[in-house]
Amino acid sequence: MRAEFTPQFERQYAKIPLNIRKAFDQKLPLLVQNLRHPSLRAKKYDEANDIWQARVTLGYRFYFRIEKDTYKIIAITPHSK
Repeated sequence: MRAEFTPQFERQYAKIPLNIRKAFDQKLPLLVQNLRHPSLRAKKYDEANDIWQARVTLGYRFYFRIEKDTYKIIAITPHSK
């Protein structure tokens, strides 16, 4: 599998704090290697639109779609607790 980023994700990524960017950068290889890695806690977020959610930190999540052999990363946002 590989990862691809949408323009929306890239804009959001540029605006988030540096520590969150570093945390995401550590999580991305885990996603590419194993969707079920325990620290990701990946789950289907929106069944109708086939959107998944995974944990960056306790306060941030990223959202993606699975398209053939690609994880299309679509957003990274604060997580409402």
